[in-house]
Amino acid sequence: MAEQLRLMAVHAHPDDESSKGAATMAKYASEGVQVLVVTCTGGERGSVLNPKMDRPDVWENIAEIRRGEMAAARAILGVDQAWLGFVDSGLPEGDPLPPLPDGCFGLEDPQAAAGPLVRLMREFRPHVVLTYDEEGGYPHPDHIMCHKISVVAFEGAGDPEQFPEMGEPWQPPKLYYHHSFTRAKFQALHEGMVLAGLESPYQEMLDRWADEGADKGHRISTRVECADFFPLRDDALRAHATQVDPDGPWFRATLEIQQRVWPTEDYELVTSHVESSLPETDLFAGCAPQGDRTGVRWGDADGCRGARAE
Repeated sequence: MAEQLRLMAVHAHPDDESSKGAATMAKYASEGVQVLVVTCTGGERGSVLNPKMDRPDVWENIAEIRRGEMAAARAILGVDQAWLGFVDSGLPEGDPLPPLPDGCFGLEDPQAAAGPLVRLMREFRPHVVLTYDEEGGYPHPDHIMCHKISVVAFEGAGDPEQFPEMGEPWQPPKLYYHHSFTRAKFQALHEGMVLAGLESPYQEMLDRWADEGADKGHRISTRVECADFFPLRDDALRAHATQVDPDGPWFRATLEIQQRVWPTEDYELVTSHVESSLPETDLFAGCAPQGDRTGVRWGDADGCRGARAE
């Protein structure tokens, strides 16, 4: 039987998997790829961003509630999930910024903190690893640490001299960064809404982008067409009810406009141990033939041991 194709997406908090790359994961899962979301923290210090959920009973039970939201989202997307067990750092605010709380993920030593992720990589044996860029996608300390440990783990998982206590070495063939927020994407969404006679929420963002200039669209190497899975993506995001206002800006552009003007989710190929031609339309380009992607699943084959979603 052919080997199962496997994708691992490493995220900082529950809800990140539904706002970055969710349609891609749902698409591949529907094709028989096994998809594992690794969630570094429990989101214990996250804010309640949905005004309808901003209640004392929610704040008092935020960790438990966010685990329940994650369970609902992963079921919608059809993916497996594992917790690394680190503690949310919170997003520091103020000038000057306050120090991060003791024991939080953002203060971990990346080399040591990568150990549990190395173990998961060696057990799950992914062909593709997705994570954030060096700025974390945005400068949250947990996103930046997620980037750091993902790179350490990707580089160390295949090296028998590194992390020898974490299982049999496995070198994932490909490492990608998400690039969900680019000026070209939001310009297209803005213009699509204006042409449809709708009020666009993106003008202020575009004006600020023009002033700040930092756009990473030129780094995109791989665009995965997944518009048919945008409804699942949005359902998974709404499952994180404490984190997303269903009447907020995430959902202002209609699905029809999004599917028509920007039907892809976009990535940067950072490291590849297989040959593929750029630009790509498939994260697994060079890893296996097109067609049926099913085969021996994680946990079914010798050497593929690991706890499934909790």
